[in-house]
Amino acid sequence: MTRAYQWLLPHPFLTLLLAIVWMLLQNEVSAGMAVFGIILGIIIPRMTSIWWPDTPKGFRLGKMVTYSIMVMWDIMVANIQVAWIVLSVPNSKLRPAWIVVPLELRQPEAITVLAGTITLTPGTVSADLSDEGHSLLVHVLHTHDPEAVVVDIKTRYERRLKEIFQ
Repeated sequence: MTRAYQWLLPHPFLTLLLAIVWMLLQNEVSAGMAVFGIILGIIIPRMTSIWWPDTPKGFRLGKMVTYSIMVMWDIMVANIQVAWIVLSVPNSKLRPAWIVVPLELRQPEAITVLAGTITLTPGTVSADLSDEGHSLLVHVLHTHDPEAVVVDIKTRYERRLKEIFQ
């Protein structure tokens, strides 16, 4: 049973997500749209599974929901902070920085979520991942303490992602 399940649904969370996104894009919640969304949610991950390193194991959906809410809050706060920086700090006083964030995460999906989180948060951009995947290069719009940014990324995001992608 497990083998057949993995073949049919190599990435169950992605299947569910694709079905929901399909219904949102169609702007219609009906039985037909739900069935078609589920069909797409089965076919797309199955057809692309050859490019996935392996199926995620130990993924904790509840913690991911909490993480997503926290990230949305951080995005709203960062929007205000960046607007304040743009409006009040003269260009000559801006302190942009390139920061190398050492990673404890090893799963590609977890690293991708971390890089996406950093990029989605205004004022920071993930620019590069080291060849061996042990560090992430991040550009920060304005900081007085680059090391504090590294600590913040590791404690606020990476620690939680390690719990989600055990």
